Amino acid sequence: MQLQDLQFVSHTFRSPLPGPKLIITGAVHGNEVCGTLAIRRLLEQLQSGALQLISGQLTLVPVCNPLAYAKGERQGERNLNRRLIPTAHAQEFEDHVANWLCPLLAAHEVLLDLHSFRGAGEPFVLVGPENNQGEIEPFRHAEAELAMAARLGVQRMVDGWLSTYAHGVARRQQALAPDADAKTRANADTRFGVGTTEYMRSVGGYAVTLECGQHEDPQAADVAWRAIDNTLRHLGLIAGSPPDLQAQIETLRIYDVIDKQHQDDVFCRDWYSFDTVSAGDLIGTRADGTAVRASMDGRIIFPDAAAGAGEEWFYITRYSDRLAGVV
Repeated sequence: MQLQDLQFVSHTFRSPLPGPKLIITGAVHGNEVCGTLAIRRLLEQLQSGALQLISGQLTLVPVCNPLAYAKGERQGERNLNRRLIPTAHAQEFEDHVANWLCPLLAAHEVLLDLHSFRGAGEPFVLVGPENNQGEIEPFRHAEAELAMAARLGVQRMVDGWLSTYAHGVARRQQALAPDADAKTRANADTRFGVGTTEYMRSVGGYAVTLECGQHEDPQAADVAWRAIDNTLRHLGLIAGSPPDLQAQIETLRIYDVIDKQHQDDVFCRDWYSFDTVSAGDLIGTRADGTAVRASMDGRIIFPDAAAGAGEEWFYITRYSDRLAGVV
């Protein structure tokens, strides 16, 4: 497929009345189509007049990565949700996407990013850090972000992504060989952990990533649709009663990321996101025979048996009380 055959498409609707500026994105990864289906459903209702904004601005991006989407694969030339930053020297297709998508994100205040995942499991939402003035991910909209996340209609929430990724990058940098190639060096750069939501926070907004379910599960599009509807009513962009705070949300914080060091590192079993582990449990075995064990009690997330050497193999989470006091 030729570059000139692809287009970047967004749809913007504005109410005459002031209100939040929301952007909803799908297909950041080309094989994650639940968001695309839900966004196109909303687009049809807005274009037909069956639904209309009563305040604010809404931008819809059904397909963020048209090359990956056309291929039906996770990425076009690299993972768009890593190192999502504008560049004056675009080399890979995803660099061109970033140069279009990042200014679009920066023109808004709130992002709902819709994804799905490979294995079986329940939907969950990823949120950013607590309010802070640190170097990794300074932030000042934690209350608004949590209030939105708790009304998407899912019962599990995860935080701690970028800070944990930074710890993993520090380990990669220590192990970096002097003759490491460009891809390996890029993986050892903290900017490689920046995706859509991290970029949105970096330009003053707030954002959540909703993992709507397994890629091929037809219910994932319904999860995405419910989240869209709840978000629009929560922010007051469409008419309707504000959604209730989701009861009994399990909250987890990512504490560690373990990389695959060799292509022949293997899991000891088929792991799925949110499988429970206890400290000392065997997770897998390195190519040299070294056992890899859980460092703490918690849940495993994002296990990737197909990860390449030097890429994230799995993450470990612990329970948190992050939602205490959210209204």
